Amino acid sequence: MRRSAESMEWHEIILILVIGVISLYVLFIFPTQWLKVEKVHYPLGIGARILQISDLHVNMLRISPYKLKSTIEKIKPDYIFLTGDYTYKNKYLPKLERYIKEISSCNVPIYAVLGNHDHQLPSLKRLSHIFKSYNVVLLCNDSIELPTFELVGIDNYGTGHSQVQKAFRKVTERKPVIIITHDPELLLTLSRSYSYLLGGHLHGKQFNVPFVFSIRRKGKLASQGIYKGFHKGSKGAFYISKGIGQAGVNARFMVRSEVTVHEL
Repeated sequence: MRRSAESMEWHEIILILVIGVISLYVLFIFPTQWLKVEKVHYPLGIGARILQISDLHVNMLRISPYKLKSTIEKIKPDYIFLTGDYTYKNKYLPKLERYIKEISSCNVPIYAVLGNHDHQLPSLKRLSHIFKSYNVVLLCNDSIELPTFELVGIDNYGTGHSQVQKAFRKVTERKPVIIITHDPELLLTLSRSYSYLLGGHLHGKQFNVPFVFSIRRKGKLASQGIYKGFHKGSKGAFYISKGIGQAGVNARFMVRSEVTVHEL
């Protein structure tokens, strides 16, 4: 009887451990593998479907390059905007190149800006070279006129690399103005009006529990509860992506990895 009871106890312990491991996987790891395609419809009259991919963080990315390529092919966007945070160490650049190669193979015009993690790289030359090799246009406080809108790329705000006046120097405002940037905290100091702004950086909290941004400071915007999704501000409408990769801890809780389709 004692042997049977002991055996039952071990079986129960093993069962509890298995359930615990499965629960941890479902709650914290699965959301990083289950890619969500968010959709925003905001009619600006430019007739463009824009795919935003933010916060790749390739060192902690569980969405494969091929899954990302397949998703792009299903969406059939007119443009792809990459809103920063690709990697922070040179050793991860070959992995980033694999992602950029697959994204660019979809033959969609790609425009990008830098994030705070990118500015931690010992040199941005290798990152810039990867982008140039695959025809990704990097907008560092610069703009470009496209057929139905003007695109402004503003460098990362939190690291002090944003130069708004420089970014807008060629903007005519004869067409709708779309801004891509990484850190949406820029919005609190932005003096220029715009039609639409796309940012990232905040990962939609990454762990959707109360008071995260009280413990981990991410700026005034996040502390005000503005850290994901579509919003309207005094200067224009904006969207903050939850991102596709993770930072810090390679897990998410109640927040899925996302790419975003903007119907403008």
